[in-house]
Amino acid sequence: MPPTVSRVASLSGLLAFPVTPFTESGDVDLARFRTHLDDVLAAKPGAVFVACGTGELASLTATEQQAVVKAAVEQVAGAAPVLAGVGGGTRTAVEFTRAAEAAGADGVLALPPYLQVGPPAGLVAHYRQVAAATDLGVILYQRGTAIFSPEAVAELAEVDNIVALKDGHGDMELLQLIHTATAGRLPLLNGMPTAEIYARSYAGVGARAYSSAVLAFLPEVATAFFQAFETGDDATQELLLREFYAPLARLRQTTPGYAVSLVKAGLHLRGRSAGPVRAPLAEVSPEHREQLARIIDRGLAALSATAVA
Repeated sequence: MPPTVSRVASLSGLLAFPVTPFTESGDVDLARFRTHLDDVLAAKPGAVFVACGTGELASLTATEQQAVVKAAVEQVAGAAPVLAGVGGGTRTAVEFTRAAEAAGADGVLALPPYLQVGPPAGLVAHYRQVAAATDLGVILYQRGTAIFSPEAVAELAEVDNIVALKDGHGDMELLQLIHTATAGRLPLLNGMPTAEIYARSYAGVGARAYSSAVLAFLPEVATAFFQAFETGDDATQELLLREFYAPLARLRQTTPGYAVSLVKAGLHLRGRSAGPVRAPLAEVSPEHREQLARIIDRGLAALSATAVA
């Protein structure tokens, strides 16, 4: 397996998904992005995924995506694999993929094609073209308009540089069928919104690594939960789920786009503002911002309780 593929073929641990900071006028703020990356790296994530869903790939131009990826590669400096989000229609996804490789990324996360919903054969053709455009490792992302049949995943698993499937769909029966169809050859990653809530369920199909949006704004809670998950500390997991993750998930469900907007609001509340979100996402309402502040306080208090115990 080529080195460009092998580094992302067996990702493990807590996977970081930083935001893309913007200035108040809406331009990409690379200086704040580098500072944000330093904060994320302090948690020692298993990999850093930039310009993905949390990084608002859908609102970035190809030039902006490449600039974000290049800045990440420079700032991470080999401390962890850097993977770039790519997506859109097939030709757009190929353009993003080539730009990410030119910027020095270690791999790409292939987000669902834009809007159109095709049959399994169409999805296979799309991802084959993305993979053929690069020597990097490619991770499939199942959610939205990209829901795979087990047979389609088994076919794509035969492509040398398709190295994993990240799932944000949450159908455990389908995941088990995919795992069976691929004989476990294609690693599965938990990519659900508020993935910590699903961590134990995904572990049942061999998906122990997961993406954490919380790591971007409350790394102490994210790392404490992951440590409890890894060591089988059910009491700490239950406490953090009850006091922090479940309330956060309920708040996220109130408004479309809050999976991203709440992360940026959380950064602002913690004195690490990453600027606004771009339309069509919307800023968190004042009422919901107050709720988020209370949820963060509850999470930190729960964390303090575990330290005392």
